[in-house]
Amino acid sequence: MHSYPVSYRQLLRLAINAQRTQTSKASYATIQSLRKAPPVELDDIPSDNDFILSILRANASSRDAKPYFASFSPRPRVPATVPQPSDDSIPTSEVRTEPSLVTEQPKVNSLVESIIDPVIRRTALVKMQGPFTQVQLDSIARGMVYLEKLGLVSVIIVENDDIHRGEQDSRNVIVEDIMRLVSCLEKHGARARPVLGAVVRLGPRPGDPEIPQDFISPEAHTFPSDLVPIRSALQSGEIPVIPPFALDSFCRSVRIDANDVIGALARGMVEAGSQNSSSSVNRIADASGEVDLTPLRLMIINREGGVPSYARNGFPHLLINLDSESKHIRETFHESWRHTHKTALSNLALAKTCLSYMPPTSSAVMVSHRSQSSLIGNLITNRPAVSSSLPHALLQGNRKLTPHTPTLIRRGLPIRVVRSVEDIDRNKMNALLEQSFQRTLEETDFYDRLNHTLDFVIIAGDYAGAAIVTNEPSSDLSQPISYLDKFAVLPSHQGDGTVDFLWVALHDESYGLGHPFSANPNGGKEGQGEGRDLVWRSRANNPVNKWYFERSSGHVRMGDWVLFWCDAEKRLKQEQARRGRAGLSYVEDWEGGRLASWIDVVQKIPSSWRK
Repeated sequence: MHSYPVSYRQLLRLAINAQRTQTSKASYATIQSLRKAPPVELDDIPSDNDFILSILRANASSRDAKPYFASFSPRPRVPATVPQPSDDSIPTSEVRTEPSLVTEQPKVNSLVESIIDPVIRRTALVKMQGPFTQVQLDSIARGMVYLEKLGLVSVIIVENDDIHRGEQDSRNVIVEDIMRLVSCLEKHGARARPVLGAVVRLGPRPGDPEIPQDFISPEAHTFPSDLVPIRSALQSGEIPVIPPFALDSFCRSVRIDANDVIGALARGMVEAGSQNSSSSVNRIADASGEVDLTPLRLMIINREGGVPSYARNGFPHLLINLDSESKHIRETFHESWRHTHKTALSNLALAKTCLSYMPPTSSAVMVSHRSQSSLIGNLITNRPAVSSSLPHALLQGNRKLTPHTPTLIRRGLPIRVVRSVEDIDRNKMNALLEQSFQRTLEETDFYDRLNHTLDFVIIAGDYAGAAIVTNEPSSDLSQPISYLDKFAVLPSHQGDGTVDFLWVALHDESYGLGHPFSANPNGGKEGQGEGRDLVWRSRANNPVNKWYFERSSGHVRMGDWVLFWCDAEKRLKQEQARRGRAGLSYVEDWEGGRLASWIDVVQKIPSSWRK
């Protein structure tokens, strides 16, 4: 019997008990059931083992799963106060109480209890971009059922890329696709409701302000009353499946682009969710299992997969920072991809539109029907299947990185590079460093040192994160050591992608310089120049060291410290080519003496903190 980490045991208990919640729901009727479909065979319902394996493949640690617990665990309750004797002179041991008539229950860990019974159920907007074969549809439906067991209920909009608007019988084909999907969901144990009427209205919402040029507003809108069919389905424990229809000015139902429907629903559901959360009625409903209308995820399931990346030879982007990368992605999109990934850019624009309405913690994921099981890992961790900040060479050789690897999309933050101490907002930088390290900065000494040694600072957003790199003189080496003095992210932004966005920018500006895939628009050198070895140190007991181990070329112990480094990738590649098939030895000639020099310099760098 294997001993899994705590988070695995908790998720296993959730998986085993999730099926039980399905049997306690009231009977229902949908159009599918009214058509007298044949009874569902028990063998067609996915087993608990499949569900458990899907969770285990997420490979989530307790730290990774924190966003999931924060979203789906019940809100903390105020403990009831026990009346105390008014006479303070009575010792506690002398207070008599009547024996309880209630049998004492064994204590259960609150975290385990919260995920076994996910009180807060959230919604996801799902674009099903078909057509799909029956086998593909079965696979996707099984994934939707698994997500529902974990507390994420899908609101599905069906699109068929092979049937264009205006074609004869196009509406009938869409309706047939919806009924096939409803049938598949019910076959795999879910309850689904086809919502065949229009839930959005054509055109922009009356009275909306002028839209910025870089924002694509949906050509549809919705009012609270339009969401009644969706709300009704969710409250009944059913997955609503919706066609891309809208009401025009003559109240006729017309087919429109599915992206416009999804964009309108994202805005309308966020507004409805925020209105409900402010009412006392909703607080009571939360405790009874009410579904939160505010979308937690946007999921785009298609036949193409994620957004192809020029930096990965056409393999998908792993993580996209919309704020700083969307324009660059469009500019570097190869012409050949317009045939193999016809809707990648329009789906990227859809993600930008929806995430602008959704909460900052929300994300979008673009995934092939072949990788639907990865949606579970994304739900639990809210992170990409493979970290985008891992070394590029490792990603290229990693079997997990395939044409079907999903692309995770976050609203993100702007990234900029500054090279002068005068360009640093000291108040904001001090707050960032002190909150991140939980220590008090020795401000005067710290900035005096930067005045002499600063190379550059990478700043994410409004000082949500920063990487400070200095040039440390060395008498043994021909050039100064490139030293990562500080790498900090505000606690409120840990887990939202800022760490990866910041490290990728650090890679592009230091040890990754000179490679085409480092030409990202971060306000720095944009790939032009020669890469340099990057060196930094960390306390030996720092819990972040595991993350550093995965991203560094090597490390060496220095007493209470660990010295990490990343080799300049361009030079490392040249050395590998020079040696050919002989490979690299443990310590190359060009590495001789550099570790001793690094250790000597790094050990002399003074602390930045007050004692």
